Amino acid sequence: MTVRVYNFSAGPATMPLEVLERAQSELLDWRGSGMSVMEMSHRSKEFVSIAAEAEARLRSLLGVPDDYAVLFLQGGATGQFAAVPLNLTPAGASAAYVSTGSWSKKAIAEGRKYLDVQVVADEKASNYATVPAEGSLEVPEGAAYLHYTLNETIGGVEFPYVPQVDVPLVTDASSTILSRPLDVSKFGVIYAGAQKNLGPAGLTLVVVRKDLLGQARPETPSVLDWSAMAEADSMLNTPPTLAWYLVGLVLEWVEQQGGLESMAERNRAKAELLYGAIDASDFYSNPVAPAARSWMNVPFLVPDPALEKPFVAQAAEAGLSGLGGHRSVGGMRASLYNAMPLEGVQALVDFMTDFEKQNG
Repeated sequence: MTVRVYNFSAGPATMPLEVLERAQSELLDWRGSGMSVMEMSHRSKEFVSIAAEAEARLRSLLGVPDDYAVLFLQGGATGQFAAVPLNLTPAGASAAYVSTGSWSKKAIAEGRKYLDVQVVADEKASNYATVPAEGSLEVPEGAAYLHYTLNETIGGVEFPYVPQVDVPLVTDASSTILSRPLDVSKFGVIYAGAQKNLGPAGLTLVVVRKDLLGQARPETPSVLDWSAMAEADSMLNTPPTLAWYLVGLVLEWVEQQGGLESMAERNRAKAELLYGAIDASDFYSNPVAPAARSWMNVPFLVPDPALEKPFVAQAAEAGLSGLGGHRSVGGMRASLYNAMPLEGVQALVDFMTDFEKQNG
């Protein structure tokens, strides 16, 4: 019998066991085709049906309006840091960005290669433990769009609201996509790396309002040109076929769990359980302002940094994997994506209680 750990890694992250078992059963022969999805031509009727089914499920789950294109691309969210300005602005343009942590700062740095980035809010003063107050964001005149990172995977900081602005709103939703309902109509562009809640690493989702297509700069690489990819049904080049197929299975699993409302209830319960244990303890602490705490990524600290390595090592021995904090910030971090069951979080809380008794 296969022994599986509770995997709290930030990504690539835990996948639903049912999805892995389904993929295993279909690995050698997908639906009587006599071949694996890995072996199929992306132009074949079999794979085209897999791709179409995945898009239809995503549109249904997220409530994607008809005037939005859904793209399944490569290059990760990092690739979209460049694709956003290249697709939305001409040379010499400006755009507004919000800085709330490591990933938004990376988006800003990449954006500055292509346009004048106006940082309209920077949470440095709180050591990136907060997000701007709702209603406080002001977009400079002439800015083409406002970009923000919905959830900072490293810092565990999340926007509890959607900014209301008069320009297209662009968000990196990599670590929150599918974790709860999201009003797509409020955004011009939503992009997300798959390796958190969508599926395995290698695929990147882009949902873009169609009126924003067709304005890519002439020098935009074809694989980053949203309009070109939309016209080619995301198959301008060979797509990550296996990852696309697995995303489709994950979407089917989310449907079977009751959709995004059900995911929201489950994810809220997991976050409340872990934050409740941290807040009730004099041993553990969370550095994020309560109003900006992430449901998906929960960083936490112990009183003595020398205890961090023993905590992570002993947790791993107890079947709790991936709890080391990001190398840039240290500490510990538990990622509570859709596929993490409540039982896994309870096992972590029980371990934390025991560790505190031994070292407190």
